[in-house]
Amino acid sequence: MKNITLSVDEDVLRALRLCAAKRGSAVDAIVREILTELVNREDRGDRVRKARRRIVELSERSTARIGSRTWTRENLHQR
Repeated sequence: MKNITLSVDEDVLRALRLCAAKRGSAVDAIVREILTELVNREDRGDRVRKARRRIVELSERSTARIGSRTWTRENLHQR
C-alpha cells in the first residue's frame, strides 16, 4: 500500500475526524473507502457502457428478421 499526502480544509478535516470517531474508524480508513468506492463506480460505469455498445453492435450485425405482425394491440389485451 502506498501513502499519499492530501491538503484538506481544516473544517473538513475536523468534520471527518468526528465522523471517523463516530464510526470507530480512522480518517485514512474512511478516505480509502471513499476512494475505493469512486474507482469501483467508475469501473462499473465503464463496463455498462461497453456492454451497451456491444449490444448495439450485435443488433446492427444481426441477420434475424421478424415476420409480419398478425396480431393487434386489441387482440393482445382481450380478456
